[in-house]
Amino acid sequence: MPDSMGKRQVRDANAKKAQAREARRVARAERRRDREAGLIEKGVPIGPAEQSEFLPQSAAVGELDDQDVAPEE
Repeated sequence: MPDSMGKRQVRDANAKKAQAREARRVARAERRRDREAGLIEKGVPIGPAEQSEFLPQSAAVGELDDQDVAPEE
């Protein structure tokens, strides 16, 4: 396998990155227009996280504690 990418691969990678930049630019412009129109609130659109998204249930925590503790000899 060659150490570097070929010219076609570099060109394709750069085109893909340019397309992603353009999509982000369009999305930003759309959000800016929506904020100015009052359709969405100003600021970062992050909602409150649900506890279940990042923490196990309390019953599962108890089970994990029982499994992790091994009798010391």
